[in-house]
Amino acid sequence: MISGRNSELLIGEHVRAAPLIKEYGIEPIATGYILVESGVVTSVEFMSHTRPLPRTKTDIAMAHALAAEYLGMKAIYLETGSGSDESVPLKMISDVSNYVSLPIIVGGGIRDDILARDIVDAGASFVVTGSLVEDDSACLAQVGAAIHVKE
Repeated sequence: MISGRNSELLIGEHVRAAPLIKEYGIEPIATGYILVESGVVTSVEFMSHTRPLPRTKTDIAMAHALAAEYLGMKAIYLETGSGSDESVPLKMISDVSNYVSLPIIVGGGIRDDILARDIVDAGASFVVTGSLVEDDSACLAQVGAAIHVKE
């Protein structure tokens, strides 16, 4: 969690997980996880003991994403967390995606295929829908059709 200030999430958990990742032969993909304010206290905010970045401070999100890129991370994950009232602001997605050269993943608060499409149009490479499509194959098909760009 590159946006947090909890040292356990910045390095402690990585140190504990590294030997298991090596043992299992899993390919790690270093991802800069940036928690964004959602309007409510989400599970990730509560469990991680971290404050999300303010929704209106895209410059702070951009600086965190750039730091992640400079640290050698391979992707940026902008998220408002499960149970969030709102998704990541489209302006923040656009500003971050135009500022770094890494793929942008966006999750949290995505309630329909229209918003999922808007998120892709704003610059997201991947959309994480979570519970929206878990038990609804028709919704999954709708979201899938909305986010795939045809060239």
